[in-house]
Amino acid sequence: MSRATVLAPAPTTPSSSLPPSRLPSLTGLRFFAALGVFFFHTSLTGPPALTPFDGRAREIWARIWSTTGSIGVSFFFVLSGFVLTHAARPGLRKRAFWRRRVVKLFPNHVVTWALAMVLFAAATSTWRQWLPNLAMVHAWFPYLDVYLSVNPPSWSLACELLFYLCFPFLHALLRRVDPARLWVPALALAAAIALVPTAAYALLPGGTTPNGFPVSAEQFWAVYMFPPVRTLEFALGIVTALIVAAGKLPRIGVPAASALALLAWVGSMNVPWLYSHSAVTALPLALLIAAIAVRDLRGVGSVLHHPALQWLGEVSFAFYMVHGTVITYLKQLMGFERSFAAWQAAAIVVLYLGVSLALAWLLYVVVEKPSMRAWSRPRR
Repeated sequence: MSRATVLAPAPTTPSSSLPPSRLPSLTGLRFFAALGVFFFHTSLTGPPALTPFDGRAREIWARIWSTTGSIGVSFFFVLSGFVLTHAARPGLRKRAFWRRRVVKLFPNHVVTWALAMVLFAAATSTWRQWLPNLAMVHAWFPYLDVYLSVNPPSWSLACELLFYLCFPFLHALLRRVDPARLWVPALALAAAIALVPTAAYALLPGGTTPNGFPVSAEQFWAVYMFPPVRTLEFALGIVTALIVAAGKLPRIGVPAASALALLAWVGSMNVPWLYSHSAVTALPLALLIAAIAVRDLRGVGSVLHHPALQWLGEVSFAFYMVHGTVITYLKQLMGFERSFAAWQAAAIVVLYLGVSLALAWLLYVVVEKPSMRAWSRPRR
């Protein structure tokens, strides 16, 4: 690829790391990814039925948000690899890195785990379900009642733990690739992500999950939950960051990358179910993240820099962790089998959102930030 066909700036540091600059647009974009997960959960028809909608409105609502949960999670996995690579500097100390990342995850997880247990999960969970969840290893078990136990969105933390364990080694390995050839592992990873559903359909027994997904619990787990499989998206994020740092990103601006991601969203609603999770969206999401990062590194302003969106991005992890418990508990109070007229259901969704944001702010201020200040650095 010639210099004329790539986006600069040329890196001011070695090609293994991006310039030491914040990426505020990606912070703002994190909230929209979390919002996609939130809306997906408000559309679930169950059992249990979390959606408040009825009739035709229920069908439309479920169709619109049918894949945004998967897209949001895939975005976070690719973004995680990208921003960790952006922040990495020579001499990365593994123990310090692992300590900081575990402290980022565990306090929020413990608090939301306890909240879900108190509100509803303790009545239906055995230690074989809640203990793997608490230890953040539940996504390693191919059983629906384990990997979606207690606080279901927390399954992704088991993947994140593996990402963080592997990052120093993956980063060191991929840094050795010739910058001109970084597209080879990028395309190989995208191809591997797309082939995983093919393998699951061919090799695993079919069926329907108890909560209504049109595949077996084993197929769902292998494609969506299994941490080594989701590490492919994390590695794609690492490679994408290295491509940007090397100045090898093709000339694709934010509007074009956004259009490509939108097309992938539409495409994800029209492919066999297992392919809808990341097979058609991982690479477009990586290109979108890269294009937005390049714009930030060039100092170009964006609506995503607005203070309100920056705040929402900062609390997005807390929002992600608490929203499933809020939706489940409030819908349980209303009755899982009860549905409402469209205007009432829309008001209930707004209620879900408002309560989730309020608790996310509280979790961020009272738990997440103090924990990071207190424990993310070794005591001297």
